[in-house]
Formats: sequence, structure tokens, C-alpha cells
Amino acid sequence: MPRPLAATLRAAALAAAALTAFLLAPAIRAAEAVPAAADPALEARVMRVAEELRCLVCQNQNIADSNADLARDLKNQVREMLGRGMTERQVIDFMVQRYGDFVLYRPPVKETTWLLWFGPFLLFAGGLLVLFRKLRARQRALATPLSAPERLAASSLLAPAGSEDGGARP
Repeated sequence: MPRPLAATLRAAALAAAALTAFLLAPAIRAAEAVPAAADPALEARVMRVAEELRCLVCQNQNIADSNADLARDLKNQVREMLGRGMTERQVIDFMVQRYGDFVLYRPPVKETTWLLWFGPFLLFAGGLLVLFRKLRARQRALATPLSAPERLAASSLLAPAGSEDGGARP
């Protein structure tokens, strides 16, 4: 038995409303980010320090740009420490003491960070060395002349079909 027109329209309207709510939910939840500190000067200092500290989760972003929970926690800790009167240098020194030089977005070049600074160049040079050796070995292999049995096997494979030297390829 066919459904009445009113029931069909009601079901379509309900489906449209559900789809609209589903599509608009992220937009409704989104809001303009407000500064966490009431003092704009403090917030500017927080951002300066946050730009110097690496996100320990993302590792390729500073905590000012990261949305990771740990980055937000570290930024709040920086805000709290600056609010208590610590200088920017004292906050950075505290973070280095707690997390090591890796927390600095631009770590200093010193004995303990040599691998961090020069490791990528060493890996690149090692890769070039391996590539050079492989290419040279390949060139040597190609430059070696074929032996008599290899030459005979190659000529039998390359002979046209139906020739008298046994090359019966389709």
C-alpha cells in the first residue's frame, strides 16, 4: 500500500533537517580564538617564548603553532610562569632544564646536539656514497665483455624466428 504524500514529505523534511544539522555541526562549534591572557602584553610575551619552544609531540612545529594537547599545556605553563614575574629567558631555561635542548626550536650547536645538527648531512652524504658505489658497480658489470657461452646464448635468444640457428621464438 503506498504511503500518503504527507508522510513522505514529513520523512523527506526530517532527513533534510538531519543532514543539515550534520553538515553544520562543525561550523556551529567553531569559534573565534580569543587570547587566553587578559593582558595583550603578556600574551605577546607568551607567543614570543612559544615560538622558541618545539612541540614535543609534533616535533616539526613550535608550541605557538601546534594544536597538540601537550603544546597547549606548555603554552599555559609559559603563560603562568610569565604571569608570576619570570623573565622570558628564565622560562626558556626552565624548559631546557626539564626537557633538554631538544625542546628548543633552534637548539644551540654544542657537543650534545652535534647529531641533531649534523646528522641529516651525514645521512645525505652516506646515501650519496652508497648511490655512487652502486652506480660504479653497475657500470663495471655492464662494461665487462660477454664470454663465448654468454654470447652464443644471447645470439640464440635474439635470432629471428624460423632461422636455422635454433631461435624459435614467436
